[in-house]
Amino acid sequence: MLTAVDLFAGGGGLTVGLKSAGFSVRAAVEIEPHAFSTYKANHPEVQAFKQDVRTVDGASLLKCSPSGIVDLLAGCPPCQGFSSLTSKYRRVDPRNELVLEMARLVEEIKPRIVMMENVPGLAKKGKPLFDQFLQAIGRLGYRPNWGVLQVADFGVPQSRRRLVLLAGREFEVPLPEPTHSRTGQHGREKWRTLHDAIGKMPSPGTAADSAKQGGPQSVNWHVVRTLTQKNLDRLRAAKPGESWVSIPAALRPDCHQDVRAGFSNVYGRMAWDQVPVTITAGCTTPSKGRFGHPDEDRTISIREAALIQTFPRDYIFDTPYMEYAAGIIGNALPCEFASIVSRQCMTAILNATTLPQE
Repeated sequence: MLTAVDLFAGGGGLTVGLKSAGFSVRAAVEIEPHAFSTYKANHPEVQAFKQDVRTVDGASLLKCSPSGIVDLLAGCPPCQGFSSLTSKYRRVDPRNELVLEMARLVEEIKPRIVMMENVPGLAKKGKPLFDQFLQAIGRLGYRPNWGVLQVADFGVPQSRRRLVLLAGREFEVPLPEPTHSRTGQHGREKWRTLHDAIGKMPSPGTAADSAKQGGPQSVNWHVVRTLTQKNLDRLRAAKPGESWVSIPAALRPDCHQDVRAGFSNVYGRMAWDQVPVTITAGCTTPSKGRFGHPDEDRTISIREAALIQTFPRDYIFDTPYMEYAAGIIGNALPCEFASIVSRQCMTAILNATTLPQE
């Protein structure tokens, strides 16, 4: 079985996709405690390193592979410093440099294929670092293909644009072809909607109420926050699928009185027949995006956010804290998208006529 290593593994969404594609994930690296616990709860057979990737050496990861070879090195380096959602408020984010740590591990491990996922801003605001990464792996013989892909084009019920890079050592790995489109043109299926993802979910309870039953894990994390009266009033005034401009000015916070400024999705409701907006770490907070439920006076629940990110329905989020569960989900690569990209790598390896030898 072909082997893979998952860097910056988070709660394991990418590993779900790697496994689905047929890879044996032998090692993973994640430093954040709640994400690490979640990873281990769902992937106990993987040798997971709870440490900063800057302290990890390639030899340690190679030892986890029975053959001493890693076929696929995959990773989603932290990208907040390049994100359009946060770049307005950040100057220099030290995590940006972790892209080059991935290049270092490529050199030390020499996998057959490199897979990297990131925000589109890596190729714009982060262009100097991205160019360094491309040059570094190019000197090692890797032939990169990269592009910005819309995950909704691959059957994920969510609008989320991601930069994907695939690079084979001495051979090319093409990017996957879309299977869906907004209108269903060219013989493709239509984008999946919110109803496709969570239309059959019952009403959730609150996180506070779940504490009486043993915590949110006892109800499979189908919980929401208890909203303030002001936020309830704002949500009740919001129209499904529309921006906060539809909310009466009297209900808007001071920072959103000017309809020309700020993020237009905050305090909004999703619509059943539309593809959901990008799920973020703020997915259960009305002020952080259009995360309101179409019918009920609440946001989507943690479990509903996970379903939109295509996590399995029984996936464990091993933390007692809502903020960390939402962060693990919002920062993940959608599992089904990860599976499609991973299968592309699997096919490229199996079809390559000449693979580099160690």
